[in-house]
Amino acid sequence: MHRTVVLNVVGLTGELLGDATPNLQRLAREGAMRPLQTVLPAVTCTVQSTFTTGLLPSDHGCVANGWYFRDIAEVNLWRQANQLVAGEKIWEAARRRDPTFTCAKLFWWYNMYSSADYAVTPRPIYWADGLKLPDIYTEPASLRDELVFRLGEFPLFNFWGPNADIRSTEWIARCARHVYDTRRPTLTLVYLPHLDYNLQRLGPDHPAIKDDLRAVDAVCGELIDHVRKDGARVIVLSEYGITPVSGVVHINRALREQGLLRVRIERGLEKLDAGASDAFAVADHQVAHVYVRRPERVREVRSLLESLPGVDFVLDADGKRSAGLDHPRSGELVAVSREDRWFSYYYWLDDEKAPEFARTVDIHRKPGYDPVELFADPALRVLPASVAWRLLKKKLGFRYLMDVIPLEPMLVRGSHGRLLGPLERGPVFMSSLDSVVLAETVHATDVAEMVLEHVFG
Repeated sequence: MHRTVVLNVVGLTGELLGDATPNLQRLAREGAMRPLQTVLPAVTCTVQSTFTTGLLPSDHGCVANGWYFRDIAEVNLWRQANQLVAGEKIWEAARRRDPTFTCAKLFWWYNMYSSADYAVTPRPIYWADGLKLPDIYTEPASLRDELVFRLGEFPLFNFWGPNADIRSTEWIARCARHVYDTRRPTLTLVYLPHLDYNLQRLGPDHPAIKDDLRAVDAVCGELIDHVRKDGARVIVLSEYGITPVSGVVHINRALREQGLLRVRIERGLEKLDAGASDAFAVADHQVAHVYVRRPERVREVRSLLESLPGVDFVLDADGKRSAGLDHPRSGELVAVSREDRWFSYYYWLDDEKAPEFARTVDIHRKPGYDPVELFADPALRVLPASVAWRLLKKKLGFRYLMDVIPLEPMLVRGSHGRLLGPLERGPVFMSSLDSVVLAETVHATDVAEMVLEHVFG
């Protein structure tokens, strides 16, 4: 077996490679680089599940970053249990070939309770008074204290939210190097999220993106050099490409205006009542699963969706089958936005009635993905002081809402989720071995087998 390291550099595309990425360019030049044909929806949980199983969403079941759990009438996003992913995983297939094979899964999603030998993933501590503290989940459990002792506390608030930046990616890279050196796994899967932030905040054409490329390239270069000196093989890949956007589609507001979506009032604020709604959408970047309670209303809802400005097309049962999305977790309909648009989860018609979590970073309670969490409310003139004051109140035992996120979706300048063409605008697959990458295009469903070829070939 050959030790192999896979770096998932989120948002990296062929178009972004250039003078700002000398280390990644060197890997591509010395080995091989191909465009990667991803799956629909091109979002983190779906694509990573395809990478690790070789299956389409219709088979592994992760149809988005979250979906409507019909049996409990709740929308849940960003769950971590690996049991949500059907199919044999890379590390399980490898272990069948050689029982001595080991795998470290570092910050890839669905990382809890998997059969991988080593795991590290964000797992904040939520106190009863609402305080959220940074922490990680590890397997084995003892690895948590070891990493915190050596690397310091995981910078959770630099991993997502208004302060998301290179510090979280640097911490993950140091974590990967430590696990690689001390546990010596056969396969190491590493998630490096840095490019994702400003590509969504600013858009891929913004001049500042070059600074982000230099930063993540430096992190990659250090890791690549370290493991290649040890004789390891290296793969660099990405899940999707991010495109510029100039507008938002409020899909749930449209459903509500037609009397299809219902809310319940809690202390004057509106909460989505999914179980009582005839139709509602779980918005996820540029794709939205639309759940329709009564079959006889599907055609009506589809007609409404297709009439919305910014919607490109809507998949019905046959369309989902063709796209590899025909799974019970999918909505009865799947809407895909135009390339220059994205879907908000907003369902309220008056911002004064928005739920309390709308203005916070709260990825688990929002019934859809919210990229506006990457921005601080411009109305808060002195943001660090505002946040510090809120944190101090919480630490002193006072209940206080960290309401620092604006309700301004037009701030978002980049999005993803739909399939892109031409392929150079989409994700990439690089390898230190040109002999393994023979096809002109690497399909996401081929990644698992190609990783195994690196290990065993």
